[in-house]
Amino acid sequence: MEKTISNQRKASNILKRFGLLLVLVLMVIVMSLVSDVFLTTGNIINVLRQVSINGILAVGMTFVILTGGIDLSVGSVVAVTSVIAGNLLQKGYSLPVTLGASIGAALLFGVFSGVLIAYAGLPPFIATLAAQTIGRGFALVYSDGRPYMIAHDTYKAIGKGSWIGIPVPIWIMAVVILIAAVVLRYTTFGRHVYAFGGNRNASKLSGLNIRTTEMATYIISSFCAALAGTILSARISSGQPTAGQGYELDAIAAVAIGGTSMSGGIGHLSGTILGFIIIGVLSNSLTLLNVSSFYQDIVKGFIIIFAVLMDLRTKRSGN
Repeated sequence: MEKTISNQRKASNILKRFGLLLVLVLMVIVMSLVSDVFLTTGNIINVLRQVSINGILAVGMTFVILTGGIDLSVGSVVAVTSVIAGNLLQKGYSLPVTLGASIGAALLFGVFSGVLIAYAGLPPFIATLAAQTIGRGFALVYSDGRPYMIAHDTYKAIGKGSWIGIPVPIWIMAVVILIAAVVLRYTTFGRHVYAFGGNRNASKLSGLNIRTTEMATYIISSFCAALAGTILSARISSGQPTAGQGYELDAIAAVAIGGTSMSGGIGHLSGTILGFIIIGVLSNSLTLLNVSSFYQDIVKGFIIIFAVLMDLRTKRSGN
């Protein structure tokens, strides 16, 4: 009896550690049998290029969700970054000035959300929903509802260029992931993020500056959204006030699928990486199978529900 229970626990631990990887491998095997195009080098690079934006957003979202929060404003921040960059480039400003102004504006939204949540005590859902609405309105007012065409070749190379055969957006995503992994695993700030999400009151009593930690995660999330907005506008050669709509859903889905607890304190960046890759492979697979993008959104919604239910089940079994 004890041996059976031990084997069940081992199987459960293996499933928890490698379940997502097994899902991804299974998806790849099935699609390689269904489509001759799926495993080609061109399609693999295309998948990685497509997931780069969501991957960067999901990295920032991981910091926020690890504290038990959520950031609904990232899609609007993408749009704000996009229109400011497009406008400044059209007016002839240099690339450093353009990037500094557009990313700086995005960081202000992170500060705005962080102050409302960490210092004013608003729930993250309400604060970031307000930031989302304000950001989208700002993008529309700033651009008068019209896109800015971008002709700056160096800027466009951020989204369309490549280095040693690998698209620049993939390189940017890799650097963001590497920096985030180091911060979460090896820095005091990373330990504070986990401690804060695990037990807010205990963190406060132990002397941690929980307000600064919480606010910083929203600034990180906005910075990642600014990078995503830069890549998107460079790729489509246009600063669109409607850019980024629904991007927060994909980012949250990637983090949830990756096993990060929506109540905070539990999760790993490796899970988030598998999460956004699974979403990217799923979207690519459905596209290759000529499935409408509308149905893809429905599938993503059900995936979020499934991931959260699995999170709840894991907590109950742990208790």
